[in-house]
Amino acid sequence: MATGEAAHTAPVRLLAPAKLTLSLRITGTRPDGFHLIDAEMVTLDLCDEIIVHPSSQPSVEIVPVPATYGRAGAAADWDIPTDGSNLVIRALELAGRTAHVGIRKRIPPGAGLGGGSADAAAVLRWANRLTVNERPRPSATSGAPGSPASVRPSESADPSVEAVEPSPVTPQQAASLGADVAFCLVGGRARVTGIGEIVEPRPFREQRFVLWTPPIHVDTAVVYRRWDELGGPPGLNANDLEQAALAAYPVLAAWRDELAQASGRRPQLAGSGGTWFIPAPFGAHVPAPADQGVGTAHASTIGRQ
Repeated sequence: MATGEAAHTAPVRLLAPAKLTLSLRITGTRPDGFHLIDAEMVTLDLCDEIIVHPSSQPSVEIVPVPATYGRAGAAADWDIPTDGSNLVIRALELAGRTAHVGIRKRIPPGAGLGGGSADAAAVLRWANRLTVNERPRPSATSGAPGSPASVRPSESADPSVEAVEPSPVTPQQAASLGADVAFCLVGGRARVTGIGEIVEPRPFREQRFVLWTPPIHVDTAVVYRRWDELGGPPGLNANDLEQAALAAYPVLAAWRDELAQASGRRPQLAGSGGTWFIPAPFGAHVPAPADQGVGTAHASTIGRQ
C-alpha cells in the first residue's frame, strides 16, 4: 500500500495531551530569527480527543468542549483554522498520510498549553505506528532459492526503480511544524533545547497543578517579538517570556493576581501564556474565580507515552 493512501479502514481514537512548560530560558537567537530555548516541559492529563477517519483527502473538523472552561471555552472565541495552515493538516502532509481528523477540543487555543502541537503530535504518532506496521517482515523462507529475497538486483523486474522504505517522523522533523511539536511527540518529562527540536527525556515525577486560563488568546509570535523589543529581559519567575507577555497583554496581570489571592501562591506563566499555574498537592482545592470567564482545571503529569 502506498504511504499516501488511507491505510486504515475503521476510525481510530487518539488522545492528545497538553504540555506544561515549568521553566523557560531563552539562550540566544539564530540568524534566521528563531529563538533558542532551554526549558523543562511535562505532559499533562488534560487531553484533546481525536478521531481519525479513513479518507482520501486530508481534512480537520474541530468541536470545542466549552463546559470545562466556562466562557473561556466558548466556540466563538476559538478561532482555529481548518485549512492547510492547521497543524494537523501539516502533520498529515509531513507523514505522507491522508485522513479526516475530528478533534474534541478541550485544550484552549492560545493558552500556552500546546493544544495545536499536541493534536499534530498525536496524528504523527498514529502515522508512525502505521508506517512501522506496514514495513515488510522477513518470511521464514527469506533467502531460500526461488524466494523474493534471493533475487539479485540485476534480476528484478525493473532495476531502474529503487524501493524507498518510509520512515517514522522524528522529533527533529516534527519541530518543523512548530517548536512544541517535538516535545509533544515524545511526551513525558523532558529538557527541551535548540528551537524545541532537541528533547532529552527525564525520569517521571508525579506532580499536580492548578491551571488558571483567562479568556485571552495569546499569540506566541507577538510575545517573542515583544521580548526582542524589550531587549531580551531575563524572567524572575522561571520564565523569560513572562515580562514580555505582560507587556503585550497587560490584562494578564489581573488574572495572575486573582489566582495569587485565591491560592496564596505566586503563579507562573505557562510558556508564552496566557495560562497561569501553581503546583497543587493532591487533594488541594482552589476556589473557583468570581468571573466565570476564567477557566480552572486540576491537571496532573502523566508518564512517557
